[in-house]
Amino acid sequence: MILDRDGAVVADAEVLTEVEWSRVLDDTSTAKVVITPGGDCCERLKQVRSWRHRLAIWRDGDPVWEGPILQAEWSVGQVEINAGDVLAWLDRRVPHETITFHQEDLTTIAQWLIADGFLPDDPGHQVQVIGPPLVRGDRAYEQDVGQTGDHLRDLADTGLDYTAVGSVIVLLPEDHTASVGSLTDADLPEGLTVAEDGVALATRWVVHGDEVKGEAGGRHDYYGLLERSVEENSIKDTGSARAAARSRLRGSLPAPVWISSERVTLSPEAAVDVPKLVPGWCVDVTTTATCRTIGQRLKIAGVKVTENAEGESVQLQLAPTGAGLEGA
Repeated sequence: MILDRDGAVVADAEVLTEVEWSRVLDDTSTAKVVITPGGDCCERLKQVRSWRHRLAIWRDGDPVWEGPILQAEWSVGQVEINAGDVLAWLDRRVPHETITFHQEDLTTIAQWLIADGFLPDDPGHQVQVIGPPLVRGDRAYEQDVGQTGDHLRDLADTGLDYTAVGSVIVLLPEDHTASVGSLTDADLPEGLTVAEDGVALATRWVVHGDEVKGEAGGRHDYYGLLERSVEENSIKDTGSARAAARSRLRGSLPAPVWISSERVTLSPEAAVDVPKLVPGWCVDVTTTATCRTIGQRLKIAGVKVTENAEGESVQLQLAPTGAGLEGA
C-alpha cells in the first residue's frame, strides 16, 4: 500500500510481480515493489511522489516494513517503487541545536539524536528501548553540522545497536543475545556455508578518539598477537574509547565464524516466524552438513525477503555473538 503523509491511502498495489523488503542492523534498510497497474490503479499511481508518500508492506496480514518512497519509475505496463525505512529521514536531517553530553548513557544520546532529528517535522515515528547498553561517554554535536543518520551510525560503533521495524526505531545493547528461534540443516534444505573469517581476527584493538585513546585485549595464548588500530573522531572521552575497543574485540575474537544462508528459503516447518526476524536478536543454528560442525547462537545482522513468480526467498545475514559453543 502507498500512503500519504497524512495517512490517507494513495494507492493499493493489487497486482504485484515482485516484492523485496529488508531489515538491517545499524543502518537504513530498503524495499522495492513492482506493480502491474490495472483499472484506475494507473491513475492513482501517477500521483506517487518521493518523500511525500510512504510504502507499507504486509506479509500474511502482519505489517513487516514501512518507509518513505525514494524513487518511482513508470514504464509501459509496470511501476517500480523503491523506498527506505523510517531511518532514511535521519539521513536528510541535521542537528538543530548545539549540545554536549558528558558521561551520558549511549541510549540517551541516541534518543536525543532521533528526537532532535524529527522535532521540526515528524512524519510519524516511535522509539522502543529494549535495554540500555550501560556504556557512557562524551559526545558533542554542533547545530547544522553533519547528518543525524551519520551521527547515529557513529554511536553504534561504540556499544549500541539499532534497527527499524515499520515506523519504530528499536534501540538495544550491542551484547543483546535473546533468541527468536532455532535453525538446523532441515530448516535450510538448500544448504548453507560455514566460513571462518581470519581477516577479521584481532586479539588487541586500539581506538583513537578526539585526543583520547582506548584499548582492549593483548597477546592471546592460542592466536598470538594480532593488533588493529582505528580512528573514531566522534569519541571525546577515554571511557568511550575503551568501550569501543571492547566492542570491536568482541566481534573479532575468536576468529569470527559465519553461517551464510544466502538465497535460501526457510522451510515452512522452521521454528522461526519471519516477521520476528529482527536484526539485533539472535537465532540458534546447528549444522552438521559441512566438515565444520557448529552449534552457535548468531546475531541477525540482516534480513532480506523477496517474492516473485518463483516463490518466496528469505535471505539471512548472521553474525557472531560469542554465545554458544562451537563444534570441532
